[in-house]
Amino acid sequence: MEGFLNPVEVLKNLELEKYMVAADFGSGSGGWVIPLAKKLEDGRVFAIDILLQPLSVLESRAKMEKLFNIQTIKTDIEAGSKLRQESCDLVLLTNLLFEAKDKKGILKEAGRVLKPTGKILIADWKKDASFGPKEGRVSSDEIEKMAKDLDFKVEKRFDAGLYHWGLILVK
Repeated sequence: MEGFLNPVEVLKNLELEKYMVAADFGSGSGGWVIPLAKKLEDGRVFAIDILLQPLSVLESRAKMEKLFNIQTIKTDIEAGSKLRQESCDLVLLTNLLFEAKDKKGILKEAGRVLKPTGKILIADWKKDASFGPKEGRVSSDEIEKMAKDLDFKVEKRFDAGLYHWGLILVK
């Protein structure tokens, strides 16, 4: 769909190395995990979601595409990711924050699992987008304020399509 959030295009905002470890919080069935796993061929991608069914779909897709660097984790991200502290080079929060009750808690958890040189990529619904869910939307400015409170710095702001904004945060 033209103008919609495109994982392959958005990931170009990052300098990815094939050995990196990444986590996709709220991964669903892998719309971001699959393209990321292809780029991180010698690394690992943790796909974390609260629902088992999308993770099962992702596992099947990964097998069909012969991607063996994906590990699924079923958990409520607002209760924690189950990942080790400082274990990830990259954390994705894409189309997640609009549906989260504890947005700051999720950012805090992303920071906990992030290596000191790691990055957090956030893409979420623009408040004024004419398409998509209406409830829970949060502006990039609001997330920047939360991030600043948690000692993150904004490395990059970008337009992630007609309906989404994007941020890259660093420690």
